[in-house]
Amino acid sequence: MREKILTKAVELFLNFGFKSLTMDDIATEMGISKKTIYAHFSTKTKLVESAALRIFDNISTGINCIKAKKLNVIEETFEIKDFAMKHLNNERSFPQYQLNKYYPKIAVILKKKQFEVMQGCVVDNLNAGIETEIYRKDIPVTFIARIYFIGITGIKDNDLFPTEEFSTAELMENYLEYHLRAIVTEQGLKILNQFINKSILK
Repeated sequence: MREKILTKAVELFLNFGFKSLTMDDIATEMGISKKTIYAHFSTKTKLVESAALRIFDNISTGINCIKAKKLNVIEETFEIKDFAMKHLNNERSFPQYQLNKYYPKIAVILKKKQFEVMQGCVVDNLNAGIETEIYRKDIPVTFIARIYFIGITGIKDNDLFPTEEFSTAELMENYLEYHLRAIVTEQGLKILNQFINKSILK
């Protein structure tokens, strides 16, 4: 039952956000009593933490599967972006904003895990890009990996990029182009432009 509750909570939190969804809502949706939920998760905060970490783990697993395909580094970057967007329902109900505002302790735990996973992923991508001559050989890998993390988490800040002015898809596309244009070779730029053109035609 715990697994069923967590799975449904993840789905509902992604659709409605961490703040607005109540334990009563989850119980009603599942056709069970709120008491049953509390038998497995003593507080909503504990359920939010478990759900946030489950979402993170699901995305991390998906990213590892994409990396295993051994795509060219630009294709890999865009496919990871598309996977994450799809998995988060193209919304910012999950990311840092609500956690930072309403569950700051959980946000700190999650940010640390995100940093560890993303650093490994981005460093691998950068090194592979250098080896395949898609990225310039002179790029400072560690610096760029950390700047990438700051940027990708920063664009999720609803105070800086309010949803009524910036769509999630627009932010992600613009940031990836900004990131990649700074590091690609001439060969890499041709590949990047192909992906940008594909994106425009979608």
